[in-house]
Amino acid sequence: MKKILTTLGLACLTMLFSGISLAQPAPGPMSFFVTSTGSGNGGNLGGLAGADAICQSLAEAAGVGDRTYRAYLSTQGANAVNARDRIGSGPWYNAQGALIANSVDDLHSMNHRLTAAAAIDENGNRIPGTGYSPNRHDILTGSQPDGTAYPAGEDMTCSNWTSGNTGKARIGHHDRANWNSAHDTQGCNSQALINTGGDGLFYCFAL
Repeated sequence: MKKILTTLGLACLTMLFSGISLAQPAPGPMSFFVTSTGSGNGGNLGGLAGADAICQSLAEAAGVGDRTYRAYLSTQGANAVNARDRIGSGPWYNAQGALIANSVDDLHSMNHRLTAAAAIDENGNRIPGTGYSPNRHDILTGSQPDGTAYPAGEDMTCSNWTSGNTGKARIGHHDRANWNSAHDTQGCNSQALINTGGDGLFYCFAL
């Protein structure tokens, strides 16, 4: 009887772990990363074009520059741009092949898979977050939780990513649920970004 119960137990465990394995999404080619470095000039990324160029340059250095990368950043004012509208349609995978989100809607819902372990840089390295020193978990986005831009008026984008001094920016935390909209920076210079736990990093997605 004991042998039968042991056999049944092993069979159940096999089925359980098989189910868990089947539930995991298949790995895919890298199409998402957190920049390993910023522009070196605080919130001045050279505008959207400059930020996109940083994404592309880092992707090329990592050997995945065969796709077009865009920075997940919103702008304000005339011709405002929503970050969610400039990153393609998904799905997106990190440098380890782990799924981040299947679609734009999933990315901006609880269906996303962004965590401290998943939101890694282009080389597959983790970004130091809460509990680490230095803490670099503030990620520039200039965006509301749904990925849209803030209304014109109060600066939330370091003057549309052209200021490394005056203004401020909205950031998200790569290691928490509020990955794209958590709080504002103290300013736009490098030290102001560092003071609240950042380093001028941002998200890059492949189209």
